[in-house]
Amino acid sequence: MIDIVLSLGNDRTMATVTTTPRTLTVSLSRGERVLGLLRDLEVPRSAVRSVEVLPDGLAATRGLRAPGLALPGRRKIGTWRGRGEKTLVSVRRGRPAVRVRLTGQRFDTLLLGVDDPAGVAGALAPAR
Repeated sequence: MIDIVLSLGNDRTMATVTTTPRTLTVSLSRGERVLGLLRDLEVPRSAVRSVEVLPDGLAATRGLRAPGLALPGRRKIGTWRGRGEKTLVSVRRGRPAVRVRLTGQRFDTLLLGVDDPAGVAGALAPAR
């Protein structure tokens, strides 16, 4: 069977979220990979526990950065850790974001700035 790919992202200066019937893929730009000390991520859709749309992803970031980049009030890229939770973060000021909670994966949460967070949440909703 050929997977139908639904690409929900934005320009290549930010992360792109791609879903198939079986996987959720986060493709980071070269700058995000270098500055955030991250790599692209692929997880099974069955690992998606919940999806939440946030009006301001920058304000939703919690924990301590380790490792990554934080430009106060402007941009956060990297891994944020706090209270037994590890979050992959790629958000910027004034942009909506989507928070995806995962189970049994390297990251417990994904916090990603995207142009259409409602579209990403809708695409992942059946996997819950």
